[in-house]
Amino acid sequence: MADQYTWGLILGAVLGLVAVYNLGLLALYNLVMRNKSEDNGADSLRKTPTPALNGECPFDADVIVVGAGVAGAALANTLAKDGRRVHVIERDLSEPDRIVGELLQPGGYLKLIELGLEDCVEQIDAQRVFGYALFKDGNRTQISYPLEKFHSDVAGRGFHNGRFVQRLREKAASLPNVRLEQGTVTSLLEEKGTIKGVQYRTKAGEELTAYAPLTIVCDGCFSNLRRSLCNPKVDVPSCFVGLVLENLATKFDVWLIYLVRRSLPFQMVKWQTI
Repeated sequence: MADQYTWGLILGAVLGLVAVYNLGLLALYNLVMRNKSEDNGADSLRKTPTPALNGECPFDADVIVVGAGVAGAALANTLAKDGRRVHVIERDLSEPDRIVGELLQPGGYLKLIELGLEDCVEQIDAQRVFGYALFKDGNRTQISYPLEKFHSDVAGRGFHNGRFVQRLREKAASLPNVRLEQGTVTSLLEEKGTIKGVQYRTKAGEELTAYAPLTIVCDGCFSNLRRSLCNPKVDVPSCFVGLVLENLATKFDVWLIYLVRRSLPFQMVKWQTI
């Protein structure tokens, strides 16, 4: 019985991560749209040449983005298409290889369309997803996404997250006003309570500084900067557990706990597979 509840907690965490994944895309889109609606002469984002820092060093970019995961790469792409000079600094530009965010819900795909990034789910062996299949005691049923009012291409997408991230990075790097660089940001440069840029170490080990009127930190769960930015302090921001099953020959039962807030009450369903 304890094992069944353990499996339920694991799968519940997976579904929770999917929801967070799509909420992250929604928050990213709202951030971009809000910045685009502000006065073009605002100090935070500039299309015109930026001033010198203390009269000594000109800004290297309009925006520095720390991290080139889903949020960082998509944000860089959108800001650059709006005319901003964007400097993206990512700790590791090789393809990520970990289990996280493998399912994009239809709402997330709609946000990709609005950001002009829908082609990033192409050529990565992404599978279209139209809902969920539930199995219990030899019976099965389906819960379909309510997609009747949308174009036929609108659906969920299941994919290898690392391939999706690489496509987002390639899309951003293809723009002439995006500089995508591998490096580790070691600290934020602060002057009178205002962040003026970052100090970072390149892949070759060289210590450099970069300046911009706005710095956005999107460096994920392994952030080097979270402790200096969060108040109260956060030691463990989240936890995720994944399983890779190989050569499985016998059946097993898993208790899947799920919550569909808008259409179904809280339920516990027995999921049987091979």
